[in-house]
Amino acid sequence: MKSSAKKIELASVDDLFSTEEGRQDAKLEKIQEIPLSELHPFKNHPFKVKDDEAMMETADSIKQYGVLVPAIARPDPEGGYELVAGHRRHRASELAEKETMPVIVRDLDDDAATIIMVDSNLQRESLLPSERAFAYKMKLEAIKHQGERSDLTSRQVGEKSQTSIQLVANQAGESQRQVQRFIRLTELIPELLDMVDEKKIALNPTYELSFLKKEEQVDLLDAMDSEQATPSLSQAQRLKKYSQEGHLTLDMMRVIMGEEKKSDLDRVTFTSDTLRKYFPKSYTPQRMQETIIKLLEAWQKKRQRDQER
Repeated sequence: MKSSAKKIELASVDDLFSTEEGRQDAKLEKIQEIPLSELHPFKNHPFKVKDDEAMMETADSIKQYGVLVPAIARPDPEGGYELVAGHRRHRASELAEKETMPVIVRDLDDDAATIIMVDSNLQRESLLPSERAFAYKMKLEAIKHQGERSDLTSRQVGEKSQTSIQLVANQAGESQRQVQRFIRLTELIPELLDMVDEKKIALNPTYELSFLKKEEQVDLLDAMDSEQATPSLSQAQRLKKYSQEGHLTLDMMRVIMGEEKKSDLDRVTFTSDTLRKYFPKSYTPQRMQETIIKLLEAWQKKRQRDQER
């Protein structure tokens, strides 16, 4: 005979003695103080963490007030935690001789973690071209992995359908073409990419140089060193053209790099040390330039008066 009694589920002791407020609170993310030694950098983190003046200022602030904004990390399968956001705060905490820092721990897959890592750093005021290039590339790949396609609507309410590259560009406040140009820089060998970061080569020429084969880029370094010159945009475009035609050689690179540029013929350069001899120490470069222009204008007017006599 079947029992007519309904199955009764008994509440746990914790449920019986917890309030609704407590149960909701348990679902919220908690800020934990985690030892710095247990926090590891994000794999292939594209942003440089330098012990520069800004870092020292951050370390001084942390020494006095602590870390005001918690970092974000995810559990590392090999032990400890992988930092997603907060690499600079982590380094500054080390310099401030702290043992722990506040962290929010989240369970994130690789793609979600990559997007958070990139977005949390793209807001910084001064980013190197190489940092922006690899960040855009990593975010683009992560969005593609998540299934963003041109026939799918964006996750952001109210936006029209977007391709992955459009989504990256819109969220970064860049044009789609500019994002694509930055991503091309990841095809440069490290030595050339360093020259872009150091502003020894402009962005437009290096975009063209990114189409050269890796071995051609190595030869180009040789040609630039022997001729003591960097390629202009037109020279970079010619190097790219010869490369695509299969005709680019080291000798041809040296010939191109040995050309006199029109800008070089029209430019007169004075070093700061040369000018400093003629101005008070309090003068800024801008004030020195303004003074020189005024002196040249006065000299030109005097010369014209002398010629009229």
